[in-house]
Amino acid sequence: MSPDRAGVTAGPDVWTTAEASEDFRELRARLLRFVLPATAGFLGWLFLFVGLSAWAPGLLGTRVLGDLTLALVLAIGQFVTTFAITALYVRYAGRRLDPLADEIRERLERGHR
Repeated sequence: MSPDRAGVTAGPDVWTTAEASEDFRELRARLLRFVLPATAGFLGWLFLFVGLSAWAPGLLGTRVLGDLTLALVLAIGQFVTTFAITALYVRYAGRRLDPLADEIRERLERGHR
């Protein structure tokens, strides 16, 4: 059993009911609509970088600007991508996930009391 925000313990039947609701299914679908493409895109980008490191080290050794190589530019790009995806997720969650999650929680809390 898990305590809700008011400290009241909710039984497993509450969570089973919540999970079966249309709103909860919509919440999961919205989450997956962001997470799956973002994860696939980032992993593709990461594997491209790792693959180039393994099979095209000469290409990655290409100097782009002074002593700055393509490998360093791509490595920094990994960090930039990570922060960008995080910022996009926070924005997406605030607009598309959190309001629906709050509605579900409030409905459960009203029904639980």
